[in-house]
Formats: sequence, structure tokens, C-alpha cells
Amino acid sequence: MTTRMISHWGAYDVESRDGRVVGVTPFDRDQEPSPMIEAMPGITHHGCRIATPMVRRGWLEHGHESDTSGRGTDEFVPVSWDRALDLVAGEMARVKAAHGNEAIFGSSGWASAGAFHAAGSQLRRFLNGFGGFVDQVTNYSFGAASVIVPRVTGNMDTLLRPTAWPTIVENTRLMVLFGGVAAKNSQISKDGVGSHDVQSWVRKARDAGVEFVQFSPIRDDMAGDLGADWLAPRPNTDAAIMMGLAHTLVAEGLQDTAFLDTYCTGFDRFRAYLMGEVDHVPKDADWAAEISGLPPETGAETIRALARRMASQRTMISVSWSVQRCDHGEQPCWMAITLAAMLGQIGLPGGGVGIGYGSMGSTGNPVTPGPRHSLPVGVNPTGAYIPVARVVDMLLNPGADYDFNGDRRTYPDIKLMYWAGGNPFHKQQDINRFLTAWRRPETIIVHEPWWTPAARRADIVLPVATSLERNDIGSASRDRFFIAMQQAIPPVGDARVEYDIYADLALRLGFRDSFTEGRDEMGWLRHMYDIPRQKTEMPDFDEFWQTGHVEFDPQEDPPVLFGAFRENPRRAALKTPSGRIEIFSETIHGFGYDDCPGHATWLEPAEWLGSDKIARHPLHMISNQPHHRLHSQMDFGAPSQAGKIKGREALWMHPGDAAARGLADGDIARVFNDRGSCLAGVIVTDGIRQGVIRLPTGAWFDPLDAGEIGSLDKHGNPNMLTLDKGSSRLAQSCIAQSALVEIERFDEAAPAITAFETPSVAVS
Repeated sequence: MTTRMISHWGAYDVESRDGRVVGVTPFDRDQEPSPMIEAMPGITHHGCRIATPMVRRGWLEHGHESDTSGRGTDEFVPVSWDRALDLVAGEMARVKAAHGNEAIFGSSGWASAGAFHAAGSQLRRFLNGFGGFVDQVTNYSFGAASVIVPRVTGNMDTLLRPTAWPTIVENTRLMVLFGGVAAKNSQISKDGVGSHDVQSWVRKARDAGVEFVQFSPIRDDMAGDLGADWLAPRPNTDAAIMMGLAHTLVAEGLQDTAFLDTYCTGFDRFRAYLMGEVDHVPKDADWAAEISGLPPETGAETIRALARRMASQRTMISVSWSVQRCDHGEQPCWMAITLAAMLGQIGLPGGGVGIGYGSMGSTGNPVTPGPRHSLPVGVNPTGAYIPVARVVDMLLNPGADYDFNGDRRTYPDIKLMYWAGGNPFHKQQDINRFLTAWRRPETIIVHEPWWTPAARRADIVLPVATSLERNDIGSASRDRFFIAMQQAIPPVGDARVEYDIYADLALRLGFRDSFTEGRDEMGWLRHMYDIPRQKTEMPDFDEFWQTGHVEFDPQEDPPVLFGAFRENPRRAALKTPSGRIEIFSETIHGFGYDDCPGHATWLEPAEWLGSDKIARHPLHMISNQPHHRLHSQMDFGAPSQAGKIKGREALWMHPGDAAARGLADGDIARVFNDRGSCLAGVIVTDGIRQGVIRLPTGAWFDPLDAGEIGSLDKHGNPNMLTLDKGSSRLAQSCIAQSALVEIERFDEAAPAITAFETPSVAVS
């Protein structure tokens, strides 16, 4: 039997036989399919699938009064679904009665690409129906940008709906990239990818004569055949480089004063800072070259020459999401918008700024008319939330006050955590600190198909079906396809579809009717399909389900970001206090945050290569998206395993750094700082700046001693080393890319990798 599926890494057809997936082939409309689909048969039937509902023995015997240090070391006890659901429902009712709904924290991640079975939507709908919970806002991907950009431009369009690639191909002459447009990142998208088009558009831009300049410590953040000029600055110095460019514009009279006067507010306040009138430090090209570590002989002149090029032709400034995942990550986003405003090209076809080109496969796609409809989640009666990256602070400091985006808030006291569709041991920084916090809640419930690090450390584990084991609709907002995701095989083992799990829990807790609205899985799919069909020409559901997909025509003339605003700044005023681009924000200034002043500012990161901390930890670690998987998804799949070195995550380092430490290709090294340590396999390459290492995110946490906080991770998880600190009091986002480390050869016998083995399970 052959069915169709869509995932974060692409659409594909699934061949199944006798309840097993036996093969996959790319969707025939995908021009550049991802090799990651090859992982699907192996991971679907992998030995680390969770066979049946499991309860940690300590919790089973003592309930919410158990010794939480047993998470990760206690054996699990298999139980029936009825007993597991009774335990979950009973514990939720107890916590609600004893502590209220604000003692429940719910969290999710990317999960799967289906519109109905999206884990976050299912979890929120269930918990909202139960009376609410503590939710999470922002995200780990572009959290700092998601807060600062609306403050400056009034909406999220710079992030989510930038000027489309066809317009760039036709109009842009120069594209200046901070962080690049990495091919590996454009292979993925949260809501699914029907066709991978980004790299094709980038090549079309090259062929149309667009020139590329790339600022990144890693060369392959831009495809090698595009002829990009590669400049390798110190990480976290992008805002300083942009200021050097901006200073040159002012010093040489190249800024667009008419645009700044008409469409912006507060430039004079920023100009005084830029030119050194405030602190007697001009932010000129020499200053920027010194901070960024560009070659002292040529760096300043390179910046000046680039500023002149940018002012002389249609220029698009691109900032990748990775750039803002740093200490003070708001600043490069704000500065990029400021620099684009100074050039006066915002709102012109092919000019201005975009944040996220190449960070996901859908960013910059021509908008399609097919509207996406997701599962309604209802309203959270508590209204409670935290910034997602501050989960450890919340668990360790209940009742403490903190700042976020202009508000003074208080961390709740969490007794129960409900985790579905995400692996926090991949997402969260400083795992050793996280492990301490993980012991604080009385009960942790996890939904998972596989024994992830989080599932291994839960109290109640409910095995859930994968996307191949249920029906859904794949419909990404900037993808031109609706995909009929047709169940390929029955759920493996005793796994169940999450919707059915929540419906049975809602029955026990007294709100099944409102949760289901009388619909089963297919009933919801028909309902969710028919809503956009009322406004868009689409075949009926049965024809769609039979055909397997619907393709929409992309817009022939996609909108230019801020085009309407440029045409008429009064009628299309921005949703900012001034109605204009806020180069200086009176609102942010009024918050009084010293770590995020009222205009874009150079603020020294907590850890960077210009710090005196390099005396002990002289290497800057970049933990970016891996080549062979998505985040930590499919780490045990064949493509991910093929990229390992002796079973460890591969670490890139410059030949000079490797030689200084006696390291060569294929060696096992210990990477360490004061927060923790891990092992990794060495790859020596000149494709990375000296003083910088690359250790991709997502290797499953695999400590030498699962019961010891501070134990060596054997596998190469970079979050053993990352710093758990908010980007600023404004966004409180993660700063994973601000981390200094040291490396040494590991000469002992390398311990075996056990991350993908089943934990100890009691024999029934």
C-alpha cells in the first residue's frame, strides 16, 4: 500500500506492507527533496519506541510525594491504558484542587507537521478545557526577534512575510547576509514542506546578477557555488558591523534623509549615539572592525566600501534567526531595520530587510491563497504564561518577580508539568541547571513515541502514534500544497493517537463533549478542510483525499514588505505608537532596561571572543541546526548516524585550533566549560573562523552517570555548555550562541553510547 505524508523536512510517499513501513519516495512535485526522509522506515520501527504506557516505579509507589531524584534512574513499570489514564486524570484533578490551574505547566515543540494532530494545539485545547494552565510565549527559534520587531515596525511581517524571492530575483542587486542562507536550514519548515524552493530561488538570484556578501563565522552558511564574499567576524558582533556601515553612511552623506524624516521616528537620537556624541565613542568602521575581529589591515575599509555599495544599488539586508540567538539578540534585528531605513529602500521591490531568509524553507516563498486552518485551542482561563526560555528560572524560583516586554511578572509555583511533542533536553540551555530544575515538580507527564531524554526522566509516559500512524492534513501557510496525510500503518505497539488520549482524559475529567465537539479524527479533518474551502476554490474533501494533494498557484505579483506603507504612510500607518518605524522607541526607553535601551545599541555579550573570559575558555561555540536531522528529531535515524564520528556528534574546528591542541580528524575530544562537558568527534576544516567551533544542536543527552548532575555527556549535546540567561529583560529569549568553551583530547576508552536504548523496565 502507498500513502502520502508531509513532514517538517518534506513530503513523501510511504510504502507499507503487513503493518510496517518498507520504503519512502520523495513527493514527485518536490524539486529538491530532503534526504532526511530516508530515516522514516528505521525510526518508525526502532527499538526505542515506547511499547506501552509506563510509570516510574518511585512515582507509582509514592505518587506526588516520590523522590524526584529517581527521574532518569528508576525503572519503569508497564501499566494498562485504563490505569495510566486514571493516574493522569487523578493527578491533574488533585493538583487543580490543591493548588489551582496555575500550578500546571504545559509545553510542546515542533512535533509533527499535521494541522489537526499538531501536538501544541492538541495539548492547549485539552488544558484550556480543563480550566487553563501556565502556557509559554515566544520560542527558541526567533524569540528575541519576535519581541523587538513588533516594537519597531508594528508587526511580525519582517520575520514571517518578508519580500518574496521572485521579487528579489527581479530587483535586488546586492544581498548582504548576516548569518547566511544555509541550504540545510531551507530544507525544513515547521508546518511542512511540499516543495523545497529556496535554494532554487537563490541560484536564480545569482544567475540574475545578484551579488552576495556573507557575514558568518561558518562558510557553508551560504551555498558555495553562489560566489558570495565570505567575511568571518567574531560571533555576536553583527550589530557592531551594522553600526560601522551606518556610521559610514552618515559620515559620507549617503543616508536617505527624506525617508528617515517621512517614515521613521527617533533617528536623531540614534545618530547622536552612532556618531559618538553621547559616549565619545564613534561607532565607525575602525571601531566595528576591531570589535568584530575582521582583519586589521583591511576590515575597516571593507566595511566602508560595502556601505558605499549598499547605498549605490538596490540592497536587501538579511538576518538569519541564528544571529539573534545570542546575548542582547534584540540588537542585530533592531540595527538591521535601522540600517535598512538609513538606506531608504524599505518598501521598494527587492530592497529593505528580511529576518529569516533561509532559516526555514518557507520564508520568502510567494504567498499562496490557500489558507491554513488549525485546530481551535480555545481560551486559557488563567491567562498565565512565561517566556519559553525561562522555564528553568520558573521552576527554581517560584514566586520571584521578573521583567518581560514591559511587564513586571511573577513566576508561578509549578507542581505538574505536561510535556507533549518536544525534547527539552535539546532546546533548553545549561542542562545541568535544567536537571536540578527538572526535580522540582511533583509530577511530570510526557507524551512520546520514543524514549527521548525527557521521556526517560518522566513520571508517567504515554506512547503516542507518529504521523505515519494517523490521518491529517498538511497545510503550511507559505507552501503551495495541501497534502492528504493518509495513515500508512496501524500504531506501533500500544501507541495511541493523542486526540483519542485527550478525549478519554477529558471524559474522566468531565469535559469530553466540549473537547471533541462530537467529532472523531476524520470528522475534524473534513471540518478543518471545509473552512478554507468556503473562501478558496478547492475540490471537495473526498476528491482531495483521493487525489492526495491540492496545489495552489503562487501569487504572480507578491506584495513587497512595507510597500503599502511606503506608498501612503498615513493610510497604511504602522501599528507602532508613532505609526512609523521606531528607530528610537520612547516605549522601550520608558521601560528603563539597561540591557535594551531605546535604540539599537552595541552591548557586550556575557561571553564572546572579545571578553577576558577567553583566558580560560578561548573558543566560541556555535550550536546551530544540524545537516542530517531536524533539531533532535531522528537523531537515531540512519542519516543522522551517518554524520557521527565514532558515535559522537561531529565538531568542526579550524586547523590552527586543532593543531594547538594536538587534535586531528576523527579524534574524540572533550568540550568543557564551568557549566558542563561533553564528548564529540573532531572534523578539522578551514570553513570556520579560527577561535570558533561548531557543535550542532540535537544529539540526545547521554550522561555517563544518569543519576549525577554534572556528569559527562558522552554523545555531544552542546546544551551541556550553553548559558541559561535571558537575552534581555525585554525578550528574555535564549542565548545559545553566546558560549565560550575549551577543548582537549579524550585519551581514555570512549564510553558506549546508550542514548537510544530502552531504559530499565520491570518485568510484568
